[in-house]
Amino acid sequence: MRLSLRKPDDWHLHVRDGAALNAVVRHTARQFQRAVIMPNLVPPVVTVDQALAYRERVLAAANSGGAQFEPLMTLYLTEKTSVEDIRRAAGEATIIGAKLYPAGATTNSDAGVTSLAAIDDVLAVMEEEQFPLLVHGEVTASHVDVFDRESNFVSGVLDPLLRTRPMLRVVVEHVTTRDAVNFVRSAGDSVAATITPQHLLFDRNHLLVGGVKPHLYCLPVLKRASDREALIEAATSGESSFFLGTDSAPHARSTKENACGCAGCFSAPVAMELYAEAFDRAGAMDKLEAFASEYGARFYGRPLNTQNITLEKSPWTVPDVYPFGKETIVPLAAGETLAWRCVDHE
Repeated sequence: MRLSLRKPDDWHLHVRDGAALNAVVRHTARQFQRAVIMPNLVPPVVTVDQALAYRERVLAAANSGGAQFEPLMTLYLTEKTSVEDIRRAAGEATIIGAKLYPAGATTNSDAGVTSLAAIDDVLAVMEEEQFPLLVHGEVTASHVDVFDRESNFVSGVLDPLLRTRPMLRVVVEHVTTRDAVNFVRSAGDSVAATITPQHLLFDRNHLLVGGVKPHLYCLPVLKRASDREALIEAATSGESSFFLGTDSAPHARSTKENACGCAGCFSAPVAMELYAEAFDRAGAMDKLEAFASEYGARFYGRPLNTQNITLEKSPWTVPDVYPFGKETIVPLAAGETLAWRCVDHE
């Protein structure tokens, strides 16, 4: 069985820099036409000039093998971000939004925002310019349970923000809870959400039962089975507010498999296969193309891709590792047999 789809886009992607960038971005370029590149490098990408320079490095690494991949860049919001840089970014066709990392929420987020009040002037300009705010939606207060951080952010931060700035365009990245799904549904056309393959296929039982699985550890952390069910229902619903964003986040095997492993799932080599797995299990393969190839482009005001990819229902085994500079990297679902394979990306 074969299924032809409009070539998809990844609306949330980490590719790092330097040798790591060269090792991983080619995997995305084989399956996806475009991707929104996250700015949490060290140091972070905080200005337009830095974003444009980073874009050139991504382009060089992605297209060295002849791919026609388009990186869409983002700025990392800090409490020093200027309204002038936001206005300039909004005028750049290749810069698609600004990323809000609550300080300390995830990998390389220490330079993030401690209070939305500190960037209110920037948010006002983003609302005026209709320049999207991409949100890592978790609170970081130490007294909040890690499994409740997203729900607390939605009710305590995001809802008040949109009451104050109702025309602000927001993408709630990597939603993981029923609460977040319900919020996006109630928020109107200016709010959307990305959903990752790991949050569609796995829950906290997969992460913790029988021993901790470091390659399933990501932030926001995998939640309850009931939350995963809500995500599957949202992704396969045909609602345009929910679209594909892998949040593929590469870390060397040695930094994942240790006493304090890094957060992030590396899904780029098998992204469309994993989404196909989730949609097929839900009996919703007819909804995959719109989720992967249409809704995100429409939200961001981008043309739909004209090329296609082909998925084939043919069991295969995911490699245990891929090269990663001088080390190796373990992909999501390493060693597992998947039912679907993208046959146009080899």
